[in-house]
Amino acid sequence: MTQATSALPGHGHAQLGFPVGGRRPVRLVARSLFLLTKPRIIELLLVTTVPTMLLAQRGLPSFRLIALTLLGGALAAASANTLNCYIDRDIDAVMKRTSRRPLVAKGTKAPIKPGEALVSGIVLGALSTLLLGLGVNWLSAALADGAILFYVFVYTIGLKRRTASNIVIGGAAGCFPVLVGWAAVTGTVGLPAIVLFAVIFLWTPPHFWALAMKFRDDYAAASVPMLPVVAPPATVARKILVYSYAMVAATLVLTPDAGWLYGGCAAVLGAWFLVEAHRLRGRISAGDAPAPMRLFHLSIAYLTLLFTVIAGTALLPFGHW
Repeated sequence: MTQATSALPGHGHAQLGFPVGGRRPVRLVARSLFLLTKPRIIELLLVTTVPTMLLAQRGLPSFRLIALTLLGGALAAASANTLNCYIDRDIDAVMKRTSRRPLVAKGTKAPIKPGEALVSGIVLGALSTLLLGLGVNWLSAALADGAILFYVFVYTIGLKRRTASNIVIGGAAGCFPVLVGWAAVTGTVGLPAIVLFAVIFLWTPPHFWALAMKFRDDYAAASVPMLPVVAPPATVARKILVYSYAMVAATLVLTPDAGWLYGGCAAVLGAWFLVEAHRLRGRISAGDAPAPMRLFHLSIAYLTLLFTVIAGTALLPFGHW
């Protein structure tokens, strides 16, 4: 799924906020730990959770259930992201895009120590499990834990540094929030939740490969075999297009559950996405600058709008079959 970068200054005690004595202010440590959670990614994950809950309820669940599910999901994502930063701090130090993250900020001292990040990630995961298990249900807690474990052990440790399929398989971690949201309402994992899981799973490669095209040199310098590093741009654009068509098809599979109004909106949004994917491939074929960030930013808007439609149609008294 997308990575947030910190705004921490990068050089020297004074710029990092340390007093002359070298003692770190609590506020700086807290801010640094917060930035390790990659809050922008958490926002995108939560965008998919609430609409899924509305669809599962066919209306508006209780405010308490929504609040507990969102908080528990946010803590789970924060845990996974923090542990990812702990494990990948050697890569982050090499890549310009991530070199200002708190664990690798340049200067005499980093704002926080690796051990502190590790403990923070574990504590956040434990809090997520307890909050979801005791406040919602244990299935949603188990699914959130599954997302953490998948992101840390399957993607970060197992795949990221070894295969160009890293984000294809590892991206499944970002699909778990829809399962958590559905389970929070129904206590089960229904077919519509699985379809939404597939939508995000297929959305992730075009979204991330577009970003990786922009930062290809960064990933190459860190020896991370993202697809744009190991394959020519034409191949990347072709695979983006294939996954884009599969994603749009998956969104339409949800129509019998979400209703005809959703189906029409999904078709329009899907056409919008495919036009930009074709445009990217056309620019590469013509030898022009690919401008992949156009597709990257559009992909975020697309997913947000798609799930907004899911939420809206779930609340409407019409639009269903």
